[in-house]
Amino acid sequence: MPVEPDPDGLAWDRYREYLRLLARLQMPPYLRGKLDASDVVQQTLLEAHQTRAQLHGRSEAERAAYLRRVLAHNLADAARKFTAAARDVAREGRVEEDLAQSSARLEAWLAAEQSSPSQRAVREEELLHLAEALARLPEDQRTAVELKHLQGYSMSEIARALGRSETAVGGLLGRGIKNLRRILDDSE
Repeated sequence: MPVEPDPDGLAWDRYREYLRLLARLQMPPYLRGKLDASDVVQQTLLEAHQTRAQLHGRSEAERAAYLRRVLAHNLADAARKFTAAARDVAREGRVEEDLAQSSARLEAWLAAEQSSPSQRAVREEELLHLAEALARLPEDQRTAVELKHLQGYSMSEIARALGRSETAVGGLLGRGIKNLRRILDDSE
């Protein structure tokens, strides 16, 4: 089936790695073995495409916020499917809050507060660019960098989560940051 052109210019696919990053950061550990972040992102992008007429004329920041809300709802739905305890309606609100916090940590990692519309647009582009660069890292390096810099885990917490020594985690972080800088520099 041919892909329909998007007359509104809402290129949802450019958000794919950003959404995958947020989904990885917020997906509960018990879901990771049962559900891939890409599946939740695909559902989110499908829903965004289906409602694109409602977003015509919205700013980039408004579209990104919309995508985060849809992703939060989809993660909450997935959690409900895989656990009986997930019937708590407040869970969906918590997932949305967690996504907003992850997004805020991601923005803080990139730059200090910027307020003009042009600076916000630049920041959104940088977020998308960072998410794409993180996706290009080897999985173990990406996970270590995300846990440390985006989720605020300590070295010992990362070591436990990855089943490695703190020395090994230090190496992963060092290589991950070095590779991330290289990827970001190469793409400029």
